Amino acid sequence: MTSPLASRRLVLTRSAALVGAASTGLLLPEIARAQTGKVRVGFMLPYTGTFAQLGVAIENGFRMALNEQGGKLGGREVEFFKVDDESEPSKGIENASKLVQRDKVDVLVGTVHSGVQMGIQKVARDSGVLSLIPNAGVHAATRQLCAPNVFRTSFSNSQPTRALGQAMVAKGHKKAVWITWKYAAGDEAFEGFKESYTAAGGTIMKELSLPFPNVEFQALLTEIAALKPDAVACFFAGGGAAKFIRDYAAAGLKGKIPLYGSGFLTEGVLDAAGPAADGIVTALHYSDSLNTPRNNKFRLEYAKAFRLQPDVYAVQGYDTGLLLIQGANAVKGDLSNKAALYKAMESATIDSPRGKWTMSKSHNPVQDMYLRVVENKENKVIGVAAKALADSGAGCKMG
Repeated sequence: MTSPLASRRLVLTRSAALVGAASTGLLLPEIARAQTGKVRVGFMLPYTGTFAQLGVAIENGFRMALNEQGGKLGGREVEFFKVDDESEPSKGIENASKLVQRDKVDVLVGTVHSGVQMGIQKVARDSGVLSLIPNAGVHAATRQLCAPNVFRTSFSNSQPTRALGQAMVAKGHKKAVWITWKYAAGDEAFEGFKESYTAAGGTIMKELSLPFPNVEFQALLTEIAALKPDAVACFFAGGGAAKFIRDYAAAGLKGKIPLYGSGFLTEGVLDAAGPAADGIVTALHYSDSLNTPRNNKFRLEYAKAFRLQPDVYAVQGYDTGLLLIQGANAVKGDLSNKAALYKAMESATIDSPRGKWTMSKSHNPVQDMYLRVVENKENKVIGVAAKALADSGAGCKMG
């Protein structure tokens, strides 16, 4: 990878060449492309495996935002490049490098899996390419490994659970058990829950965990029954979340010990979970049932365009497009004007289907978290759990 110093030398050399070229009436093709050619956008998303639908939803949302601008960014046509990241962390650096070095993308959009994101983060920091994160919530991306050219449009792993504590204690649930998979996302979700729940006066009786992606919950559910907490809070997602919800009910805990979770517990799994999910309360930055003109319009247009119902991942992809559009318009399509581009993106207010949100100093959304309850296979909004919630950005130095 080119070092910052080498990059600076390269820029100076190119500038000198441009002056020389101008004096002889020539123009370097690469400089010309930077102004008038197509903007090269690279998608590094999961297109196969467990998270494939998430990758498609993110890309659909992003393309929808650009289509509302006539398919252009700051007046320039857009060319897309795609790499399937396979949700495989060991290939993260290699795959991101393909887009940056081989395809020479101006913008890299990715990804879903936090482990893969760490590979993208390294490439983004080393190369300086504009990197937009449409999902992965890993803390390091907007904390100790933050960078001026990296922006997240989704959430940090602890944001949804940070909104749960106050709501649970307000319901009289003073003693809780926490359960999750033992991996980075589970640990980071616990950080948010622990901070908010204890600050509100709650006591965490026990932390329970099992290795990711193990779904043998029975022994832990037996332990919960014996502990008799006021409530259970958790972080699970995908197929494992559906099984946990069904097993929780089958163990006789549903209706006796209320279940709370990060919103991903009930995203995209309500058909698979069935009636066992009814009554589960979660916190998240979006809900399909958010009844606002902005969300209703978005849902209608998305359904017309893709013959699918949008979910939180489609919204995050859409908002990634909206953020890039604001930046590109501010610099009239000249994405090489990085200082002005980043400034416009940092100061943007995104008029999103989730509600308006802004960017924190460490480039993570400052956003409302909604309290939702599952009723008849729908996450119904019952209130705002936290207004304008920001991630701490701990350890982020943008220098």
